[in-house]
Amino acid sequence: MSLVTFKLYAEDKSRAQQKRWRIPENTLHLSELAGGWLGGFIAQQRLRHKSSKRSYQISFWGIVILHQAIWIDYVFLRSTILGTIFNF
Repeated sequence: MSLVTFKLYAEDKSRAQQKRWRIPENTLHLSELAGGWLGGFIAQQRLRHKSSKRSYQISFWGIVILHQAIWIDYVFLRSTILGTIFNF
């Protein structure tokens, strides 16, 4: 998923430079949320795309924190928090 997200960032940057129709930010965020946040992070650093837009960064880092919290809960807390929320 990270590779897909990286490619979406690259395509969006290319379209922006050519003044063409852009990939919606929600599409980029959905791709990050689906597991591609690392690809998004790498693309921001390598391509210098979406790295300085504050509103975008707030959403992006919220997605990263959500992913990290879920993995910490799953790996270290044996799904204690997720199990409580979803009753499993």
